[in-house]
Amino acid sequence: MKKRIFTLIITAALTVSSTTAFAAEIPRETTPLNATETQIQITENLISDILDEVQAGKFGYTLAAGYANTRIRKAVMANQTDGNGYGILSPIAQNAIRIMRDMQLRPDSYAQAEEELKVLLADLITEVQNGKNYMEAVKEAFRYGRAFDKVRQDAVYTAERNNTYCLN
Repeated sequence: MKKRIFTLIITAALTVSSTTAFAAEIPRETTPLNATETQIQITENLISDILDEVQAGKFGYTLAAGYANTRIRKAVMANQTDGNGYGILSPIAQNAIRIMRDMQLRPDSYAQAEEELKVLLADLITEVQNGKNYMEAVKEAFRYGRAFDKVRQDAVYTAERNNTYCLN
């Protein structure tokens, strides 16, 4: 009987300790061009729970940005960022929070953009299926993605300048 209880306790403890947390990742297309993968990972480790709250709609941009800035500043001051400074880690966090909040507020717009991007990338997807190097395809896809972001930004800027807004 004692063996059985002991086995149940150990099994329960292992089950609880082995569950993984699904933290939000920073979308790579939102990062500054000069950000390295290491810097993105450090920022992700610092603010992933904040990103979860933004995705769930519990935090607005201002509150999430304030929490992220405080957490990054404290980590930099405590020398926990492998020598990376506030000047690069903060923009990575701000961009991710801004885009995630925007995705949460305007999901239809992002679904439409995703469909448009799939059309742009259809040839690239076919090339990968036919044996093209995956990493080369990823680099090309990011070039398409950045070009697409630039087109959308130009459209928003033009709409703001002309006071003509297109609401989806």
